[in-house]
Amino acid sequence: MSEDILVVKPSLPPYEEYIEEIKDIWDTGIMTHTGPKHVELQAKLEKYLEVDHVELFANGHLAMELGLNAFGFKPGSEVITTPFTFASTTQAILRNGLVPVFCDIREDDFTIDVDKIEELINYRTVAILPVHVYGNICDVKKIQEIADKHGLKVLYDGAHAFAEKYDGVNVSNFGDMTMFSFHATKVFNTVEGGCLTFKDESYKQKLIGLRQFGQIIHTDSVPYIGTNAKLTEIHAAMGLCNLRHVDEYLEKRKEVVNCYRKMLSDTKGIRLSIIQENVSANYAYFPIVVEEAETGVTREMVEQALLKEGIFSRRYFYPLTCDFECCAASRVHIDVPVARHASERVLALPCYSDLKVSDVERICNVILNTVKKNG
Repeated sequence: MSEDILVVKPSLPPYEEYIEEIKDIWDTGIMTHTGPKHVELQAKLEKYLEVDHVELFANGHLAMELGLNAFGFKPGSEVITTPFTFASTTQAILRNGLVPVFCDIREDDFTIDVDKIEELINYRTVAILPVHVYGNICDVKKIQEIADKHGLKVLYDGAHAFAEKYDGVNVSNFGDMTMFSFHATKVFNTVEGGCLTFKDESYKQKLIGLRQFGQIIHTDSVPYIGTNAKLTEIHAAMGLCNLRHVDEYLEKRKEVVNCYRKMLSDTKGIRLSIIQENVSANYAYFPIVVEEAETGVTREMVEQALLKEGIFSRRYFYPLTCDFECCAASRVHIDVPVARHASERVLALPCYSDLKVSDVERICNVILNTVKKNG
C-alpha cells in the first residue's frame, strides 16, 4: 500500500541543528521582545533578500495588516487588489477600515491584470495591493508607473515569492513594502512568522511600535493603537536554521516542478501556468487548471481520482475572496471573470522540498489516466 501524499509539508532543518540553535535561550532567558535571535535573523534576512530594511512579525497576516496601518490611510479609503488570493490579503484591508476594490487577473500567470487597474482608480483610491501568485511575479514595472502617476502606495503580498528575483533584483525591493509569510508550509519558514521589507527608513519606528502595543521602545510614549505581533526567539531560531538550508530546499522544489512540467505539459484539458521570463523562480506551488470544456473532465473528477489513491490536492484559491460573507457590506467591483474561471478550475498539486520524484510521477499518472479514461 502506497503512503499518502500530502499537498504541503514543511521544510525542516536537521533536528540536532535546531536543538543546538535554541540552547542559548536557556542561558539568556530571553524568549521574545526583539531578542538576540530576532535581531540576528533580521540582519541575515536583510542580506539574503538584498533589501535595506526588514521588520519581523508573528505572522505574515499581521505584517500586512500593520504595513497598511503604517501608511496612515483614512478609514473608507480604497485599495485596489485581487480576489484571487488567500483570505489574509482582503482581510488585512478590511481590518484597517479600508475598502477592497477587486481587479481581475491575467489568465496566464494569475497575477493582477495591470491593464485593468487604472479604470478602478478614483479620488478615494490610496493604494494598490497586488499579489505575487504561486511564485509568479506581478508586472512590477507597470504597477509602479501607475502608482507614481496617481500618487498611490504599493504594498505587495509576497507570501509566495520569497527568494525570487526579477531582472536580477530581489522582489523585496519593489513597491513601498513587500510582505513575506514565514508560515510552516512556505518556501522559507519560522513555523509561524512573517516580515515586511522596505527602503524608506521612516516606516521603521512606526512598524516597531505597532508590533508592540503601539509603544515607542525604551520610552513611556504610546502614540499608536498597536497589537501584539512580536516574533519569538523560538521561531527566530527556526528561521536561522532554515535560512542556512533554503537554497537546498529551492533546488529540491525545482526538481519536483520540472518533473511535473515534463509529464503534464501538452496534456489536453490540463493548463499549466506560464514560465515567466527574467524571473528566478522559487517553485513554491504547482497549480493546474482543469479545463472541462476540452475533455469533459472536471477539477472535482481529478481531485477525487487523486484522493482515491491517497493523494491530497487543494482548490487554491477557492472561493474568491470577493465572495466572502465578510466582504458583502464593503466590497467594490466584482466583475472578475478571469479570476472566477481560474478559481472554479484550479487545483494545487503536492509541492514541497521533500517530495520524491517517484511520488510526482505517481501523481501525474493518476491525472493522465483520469483524462484518458474520461476525456
